[in-house]
Amino acid sequence: MGSERLMKLAERLRNLKLVGEKIGAAEKFEFKRAAVLICIFEDEKGELRVILTKRSSRLSTNAGDVALPGGKRDESDANDTETALREAKEEIGLDPSCVDVVAVLEQIVLKNGTAVVPVMGIISDRKKFIPSINEEEVEEMFDAPLEMFLKNEKRRGEEKEWMGDKYLLHYFDHEADNGKLFVIWALTAGILINAASIVYDRPPDFLELKPKFWTRQVHFQ
Repeated sequence: MGSERLMKLAERLRNLKLVGEKIGAAEKFEFKRAAVLICIFEDEKGELRVILTKRSSRLSTNAGDVALPGGKRDESDANDTETALREAKEEIGLDPSCVDVVAVLEQIVLKNGTAVVPVMGIISDRKKFIPSINEEEVEEMFDAPLEMFLKNEKRRGEEKEWMGDKYLLHYFDHEADNGKLFVIWALTAGILINAASIVYDRPPDFLELKPKFWTRQVHFQ
């Protein structure tokens, strides 16, 4: 059983009018689709934290980058929620029964046309999750304060342009408990800024300026 705060948060998130698919809803499989799991838990001090991974340096794409657990959708997956939970189990050994999925957020479209769907879940008892890292995909796992992604203290921005539209690429510097420094940036940072805004019900302390291509319509093949 989680804390009263976590239970109230889960109830509020379930009742939000979000754009994503209904949790557990079946839908037709679409080409170039992926899902990631925003997995939130409460630490001993009552701070909300999110689970992150550092991708293996042996991977062919985004090697060594910080990411949320997740990956490409399989044809056997009934929906985006199933993709996110399956990938989290494969990557870090997170049993789906430990996760209370409370919301599916609006998809983000990458430049290559892949639609990435963030699935938000809560772990009420962090001690029940004993990580089992798949070293082929993940170099290490860590966690960070969710509220950090609303603050300007450890953030820097880089202005970019795509088809004449300017946007900001955000970078967050985070020192883990083991003293290692991780840089959380680009898509992962953008997803967590949005998730933190929803959870804490407030905008970030900085100009966000999202890329317009994130919300464009995609014609799947």
